[in-house]
Amino acid sequence: MEQLWPIPSRRVRELISAIAEDLVSRYQEVLEQLWAASLRGPEFRVIADDPVLAEADRRLNSANLKQWLASNIQHPGMRVPTHSSPETLVYARDVVLRGLTTNDLHSWRAASREALHWWLDACFEATEDRDELRELVEVSANSMTVFVDDSIAEMAGNIEKVRDELAGGAQLQRYATVELLLQGASIERARAEAQLGYALTGKHVAVIVWVDSEDDVTHLETAAEQVMRVCGAGQRLTVVAGTAGLWLWLPIPAVPPVADIVARLKGLDGARVAFGRPAADIAGFRRTHMDAAAAQRLLARLGSHLRVVRYEDVQLADLLSTNIALADQFIADTLGDLVAADPVLHQTTLAFVGESFNRSGTAEKLFTHRNTIDRRLARVDELLPRPLSQDPASVVAALTLLNIKHGA
Repeated sequence: MEQLWPIPSRRVRELISAIAEDLVSRYQEVLEQLWAASLRGPEFRVIADDPVLAEADRRLNSANLKQWLASNIQHPGMRVPTHSSPETLVYARDVVLRGLTTNDLHSWRAASREALHWWLDACFEATEDRDELRELVEVSANSMTVFVDDSIAEMAGNIEKVRDELAGGAQLQRYATVELLLQGASIERARAEAQLGYALTGKHVAVIVWVDSEDDVTHLETAAEQVMRVCGAGQRLTVVAGTAGLWLWLPIPAVPPVADIVARLKGLDGARVAFGRPAADIAGFRRTHMDAAAAQRLLARLGSHLRVVRYEDVQLADLLSTNIALADQFIADTLGDLVAADPVLHQTTLAFVGESFNRSGTAEKLFTHRNTIDRRLARVDELLPRPLSQDPASVVAALTLLNIKHGA
């Protein structure tokens, strides 16, 4: 590998190695800042809005950061070889399956600018000698810029390789048709149905099935099949949305209860499912998928470990949680001491409101004595800043947000 700039002086090599070691000790803090920067701009929404692709991007950012720092500890100031691993091929496949190009990898440059910011701060702290500082900054900037260029070039090659392997494949053609429908493009119904092998009339429910760990990808197809069965569907449209995710559409009028779906996924470790609301025809095909994607993003935004989510259950929570800090403040202000109370009190409150404030109906629903419900509701009013009867809608919304955040 050709060295594109002069080998730095011994003193500067020592400084580079020391700075790299210092940043390794603060690795997690640096990584979080890099990742946030890589997804901050509106041009990177295509990655940021997809939790599976965003997590893959995060893993690759992490691997690249480790590679660059480790290389500069061992061989300070020298050209850094790119990080090659199965992860890079997985990411390339995800990019191709989503119809993206190397232009969508510019998030890496945003991350590198953030990394350079951290590095330059450390450089100015490391030496006050102007000549040393000039050489240190010049070598560092060359090293980082060339490493990012080399990494993008290698990824572009991987993307082309995957695209050639999949060229003309049914999955890519199906994905392209689905993307046209999701974008609202003009496409004849009959042509789209022929390409998808799926009727676009009547009601549909979109489903996103995904895993957070590549160790669990073998469960994706089984999970998709179990979802179809528990929903009572006779067929499904399946689109491979990446190595860790599937998009489904089911010709059904309603989504079954969450408990039934969770029971069907038993034994499929890591498999997670988000459902859209039922919607009709071509417009509904798009809307129900947008719902499912919003439900998936909600779980990612709140750091929730819920395995199954229906958008119809969390629509209000989705609207309330677009700003996490404000959502957390809303929960604290609305619930007060009820936040840290026994989850049984949360369950009782939600059931009571759901039963139209009928205590006997609540007791029957929870298989509990009426007197027990009375005691629990009295305790709820003691813990809330204001009695439940004064603002039940806000209390339910706050409890729903809290349950999603801490759900498992």
